[in-house]
Amino acid sequence: MLSRTLLCLAVAAAPLTSLADTVWLKNGDRLTGKIKLYDGGRLVLATDYAGEVTLTGDKIATLQTEQNLLVKHDEDATGEHSKGLKAAEPGKVTLVNGAEETVPLASIEQIVPPRPLLQDWVWKGQVDFSVDHTMAENDVEDYDVDFKTNARHGMWRHNLQGEYNREKKDDSVSVNNYSAEYALDRFFDEHWFWQGKAEYKRDWVEDLEKKRTVGTGPGYQFWDNELGAFSLATLVNRNDYDFVGGEKDHFYSASVKWDYNRYLLAKQFEIFTNGEVGKPLSSKVDYEVESEAGIRYKLTSWAALSLKGEWDRLSAEDGGVNQRRYTLGIGVGW
Repeated sequence: MLSRTLLCLAVAAAPLTSLADTVWLKNGDRLTGKIKLYDGGRLVLATDYAGEVTLTGDKIATLQTEQNLLVKHDEDATGEHSKGLKAAEPGKVTLVNGAEETVPLASIEQIVPPRPLLQDWVWKGQVDFSVDHTMAENDVEDYDVDFKTNARHGMWRHNLQGEYNREKKDDSVSVNNYSAEYALDRFFDEHWFWQGKAEYKRDWVEDLEKKRTVGTGPGYQFWDNELGAFSLATLVNRNDYDFVGGEKDHFYSASVKWDYNRYLLAKQFEIFTNGEVGKPLSSKVDYEVESEAGIRYKLTSWAALSLKGEWDRLSAEDGGVNQRRYTLGIGVGW
């Protein structure tokens, strides 16, 4: 009874007009900041005094925020929108959505602040580094650097990604290439967008020396929030290929791009995959696949250990590519 009385007094003393979110702990402590997400039994609170703080759900007494939130219960697959949360008795929280409803914290599976469509510039990205040098019967050097970033403002999103790979075994270079891609998305609403892209790839080992592609087409953003993002785009492309033997090929193709990432356990882990599958409309090229998938483990608020697999496949009459790579490295995210 004493702890409940103290909690109620603390709630009453808190300024209702404060923009800071408040988390009361069961040990009596109170933390202020901004609720980023609640997932996997963990709450991520962004503070100006300690960065992002992760709290386990069994330590939380109650919450308060004026943010618009998507709250998902254990038995609810879609979730419900709430205009905020009010503090309640320990172990419970009140959802503010017209008629207020007090629910146990243990019944909540996820709390995600929705990302507004019109907002100031939002920039996020990831750079992964991998270096391997093995000295044994064979001397192997392996380098891999790739980056991916996008910047969003209002109805426009800029996407930029690139990669450099080099592998040397004794005196023979088995992998040596780089690629870069820029894509611009114009959103029509929260989900639908139109994309235009340009891509260039240079390889000094495989049969396909140079690849230049420009494409355009519609896309659909299934979701984009603090828990991750998932989008698909269908494109019509103009492709120009230069092969080692001097052969050239230019053709049109249709392709499907995907981009998926999902954070788990309050962003402690991240699983991701992205790539593109293309089918020429008429060409000596049969099909092409460029894909990657992996997992990242968060070491600090900005650094992560990454394990990634890549598969590039090109089937063509004048030569082809069938390359698989697996890398373990350190990444920097923002």
